[in-house]
Amino acid sequence: MPASVYIPTLTPSEPTALVDGFARELTYLRLSITDFCNFRCDYCLPSGYQGKRSNDELSVAEIDVLVQAFARLGTKKVRITGGEPSIRSDVRDIIELIAATEGVETVAMTSNGYKLGKHLQGWQAAGLNQLNISMDSFDAQTFAQITGMNTLPALLRDMDTLLETTDIKLKINSVLMSDTVAQNVTDALDYVKTRPVSYRFIEFMQTSDNSDLFFAQHAQSKDVINYLEQLGWQAMPRSIAAGPAVEYTHPDYAGRIGVIAPYAAHFCDNCNRLRVNCHGKVHLCLFDKGNFDIRDYLRKGDVTGLIAKLQGLMPIKPEHHHLHEHNSGMMDNLSVIGG
Repeated sequence: MPASVYIPTLTPSEPTALVDGFARELTYLRLSITDFCNFRCDYCLPSGYQGKRSNDELSVAEIDVLVQAFARLGTKKVRITGGEPSIRSDVRDIIELIAATEGVETVAMTSNGYKLGKHLQGWQAAGLNQLNISMDSFDAQTFAQITGMNTLPALLRDMDTLLETTDIKLKINSVLMSDTVAQNVTDALDYVKTRPVSYRFIEFMQTSDNSDLFFAQHAQSKDVINYLEQLGWQAMPRSIAAGPAVEYTHPDYAGRIGVIAPYAAHFCDNCNRLRVNCHGKVHLCLFDKGNFDIRDYLRKGDVTGLIAKLQGLMPIKPEHHHLHEHNSGMMDNLSVIGG
């Protein structure tokens, strides 16, 4: 009688990670859950949000399918963006389901911080790891002029409450504008002296809706970097799942200063991101000329089909944007996909 032969039970292999045609591994998903915003920041929506809020935003169930597929493809970090994501009453449920998804290590969100104090404990309980607040000035009058909202004093109090009562990692984003950059750098240095916060300066990016302001106010990130280095700040290495910021540290400061410089040479070399908008369309680049509809997979709960679709898009992810050519692709304003 022949000796028995062990035959292992075969299980379906896990899909391979998302790697584009330039050998970049994509581990970071930026998911817009609404394109509506209640602020009217002059560099993004100078006339405010136009029209009515969409009634066809991705549902929680569709987002669950989306995140499951991305997680199986190696996504480690998911950032919830807008518009302003906190205007969705189910944002806590969205945070919770992403945090519970196997493979996702970091759940982040970008917000304007409107009524942050009201939401803070709920977001913490749901599993939010990181919050990026858009705050372009420490001066209340300038803040109101930029955003159309007189909410800076409350925001500053709420951010201190976050630091004192939660373990959510706080980052603050500020768009570099020539009129405000000098004062903002000074104020930011004062702010991070005693607070474990990363304050990041983002170069003003041109879209079809902000061209006049762009040419009037675009400031160079290299000037900020040179100033920081003169003061003894040093750049830190980026982790594989990190965003595009280069962060600087100083031994005498509790916090960090970051710089996001999309106009710098080789900025796109280490791109690790894909974006999905609130209607279920994939943007392979923030400033690409097109997008790809995956809504049908989400509605049907077809994780396997979505995985195949995403893998099929990898060979056509562009190597870089064309901002240097004043070409922002189909990006009319940044509220469409949350930057």
